[in-house]
Order: sequence, then structure tokens, then C-alpha cells
Amino acid sequence: MPPISTRRIDRCLSLDDFEPLARRHLPHPLFEYIRGGSETNASLRGNLRSFQDWGFVPRVMNNVSGRNATATLMGQSYAAPIGIAPMGLSALMAYRGDIAMARAARSANLPMIMSGSSLIRLEDVAVENPDMWFQAYLPGEPERILALVDRVAAAGIGTLVITVDTATLANRENNVRAGFSTPLRPGPRLAMQGMTHPVWTLGTFLRTILRHGMPHFENSFAERGAPILSRSVMRDFRKKDHLDWSHFALIRERWKGNLVIKGLVSPADAERAVLEGAQGIVVSNHGGRQLDGTAAPLRMLPAIRDAVGGRAALLLDGGVRRGSDVLKALALGADAVLVGRPILYAAAVGGEAGNDRALAIMMEEIHRNMALLGIRSLDELDETFVLRTVPQPE
Repeated sequence: MPPISTRRIDRCLSLDDFEPLARRHLPHPLFEYIRGGSETNASLRGNLRSFQDWGFVPRVMNNVSGRNATATLMGQSYAAPIGIAPMGLSALMAYRGDIAMARAARSANLPMIMSGSSLIRLEDVAVENPDMWFQAYLPGEPERILALVDRVAAAGIGTLVITVDTATLANRENNVRAGFSTPLRPGPRLAMQGMTHPVWTLGTFLRTILRHGMPHFENSFAERGAPILSRSVMRDFRKKDHLDWSHFALIRERWKGNLVIKGLVSPADAERAVLEGAQGIVVSNHGGRQLDGTAAPLRMLPAIRDAVGGRAALLLDGGVRRGSDVLKALALGADAVLVGRPILYAAAVGGEAGNDRALAIMMEEIHRNMALLGIRSLDELDETFVLRTVPQPE
């Protein structure tokens, strides 16, 4: 059963409507973990604001009755140009959260990327959605990298996403102030949060422990990682600042499926990624959670599109909240976008039904806005449909 009634979920009219529900439902440290970015949250705000820099230039008197919002990524056809971004700890926020998202994505025929910082074995989620993608944070040693790649391949997963913007841990002051850590440290403050949020405590945390045992980081490596709740155990954050393109080449040689690189905002890096064999690029600043002040992906998208020149699928991640945001990104060169925080909020408050509703809202907005924009197919979108409303800095 979802923690919030289906009737209340159905009253959500936009993705933003799930956030206040999640704020009330989740313990404060968990909500702040999802909501916050790093340091001053400048990149987080910039991601959202970047979509306001562009206005539409609609066309009229076109027959748009036969609209088709399908999109093709790396040879796979999807119902719309949107997917679920990888989000760590999803099963801590929502009961079996990764599975809820995987099922919703499969029902909607949309891509879903499972996070390497997840608490359910990737093999178990792949059973629920064989078409899911898996996102990995690279271990520090080549042998552990290859062991993880082999594990993903053995699970039958066809698309591997390598996140590359985590050379070191970011300065996430918001997490410290909110009392969040990984693993979570038992104590009076955490216990009080559990008591004041009984629906989450009973319906997500205790339900998980009773049915599946203490959650662990299951997919950071080929082997099991640290538990999510521990007074003394530390999560394995061994240094990764030595990783370079040779490690990506090592993966490309070993991995036979689609290989996507996530966390690029530099056109030069995007061009290098294509030369190294990437079939997809996720233009992303990690949702504003790594280097604070990094440029918004939407602002970098046209230059990256020009650098890549159609040689790889381009996905944009960061700040997408509306169907209109999706269409702006596509007009500026993206093939699809990824949606993160709102989907996790929806899972937290409604489980699979919450995700069904969130994805349906996005797809309805895309379909409606295509008509208002005057297009029948996403292939018609280009920069003539948008106009920069905020001058670009000199």
C-alpha cells in the first residue's frame, strides 16, 4: 500500500506537487538529502533557472491531430523522450523504491537508470525491468572495475552508464546540517525523526528490515558494501581522483552493450567521449550535487550538440520539471531528458502508483505542448522554436 492515498496522488497536477507531500512524509535528513545540492546550491538553482532563459516561438494553423511523442535512443524506441535518472538510496526513501521506479518505467515504456548507490541488488531489479539501464560509480582499482562490469553483464543489462564527475566527495554542507550521513548513525536525533514520521518508519524502514533485512549498498562493487545503518562501519569511498580515460577504454573493451557516459558539461569532453566509444552522453552537473557553480547543462547543450554532431545519443539531466522543459531541451539538441528528484518524491509518497502518476503527468504535458507548439513529431523541433529571453553573458 502506498503511504498516501491514491486520491491524494491523483490530485497532484504537476511534478512540483509531490515535493511538499514528500517533505511531510520523510524524516528531515532524508528529505534534505534528496532536495539539497552542494555548498551554496548555486548549480541547483541554476539548473532550474536555465529553462526560464528560453521562450517558445510556436507555429499555428498546423494539423497537429496525429501527434507522436515517441523517441529512439541507441536503437530502442520509447513512448516519450524522458527517462528516470539514477538516484541513490531510493529504497530508503520508498519501500523497494528502485523496483517501484523500474516497474513504472516498464509500464510506461520509458528508460529507467538504476543507481550504483542503491540498496537493492541490481539483479533483483533487472528481473522487474529487463530493459533498465545501470549507472556505475567506478571503483578505484581496474580489477574491481572489471568485476563490476562483468556482474552487470551477467544480469542481462544492455546499457551501462558510467558517472565521471565524482573524482572526490562534494562538500554537501546541507547533509551535515540536516544530520544525514551514509551510513546513517543511530542516535537520539535520528530516533526522534523516526518517531515523528511513523508512516515512513513503519511502512518503509521497518517493513524493509522485517522482509529483507538491513539494507546494504548492494551495487557499488561486485561484492556487497556497507549497511545503511551503522554506528561504526564506514562506506567505501576510496580515492578515485586518479581515474582517467584509460579506465573508460578498459570498460569499452570489456563491455559489449551500449555504453553511456554521464556527468559532462564540456564540449571537449563530449567529443573525447565519442572518440573513446561512448554511444550516449548525459549532459549533467550531477543535479547540482558536485562542484557548486558548474554551468547548467541546458546552457551547455547547444555547444555539446555541435561537438558531438549526432555521433552519440544526447540526454540532458538537471532541472527538468515540466513537459515544456523537455521540449526546450530537445529544441536545443537533446534526444531525451532525465528526471530525478520529483520521481523519487513521487515514489516516497506513492510507491509505484506515485511514479505512474508522475510519468503520466510528464507525458500528458509533452503531448499537449506539442500541439500548442504546432508540431506533430519531435523530429520537427529545432532552435527556430525557441528564443533566448535572457541575454547570454559576454
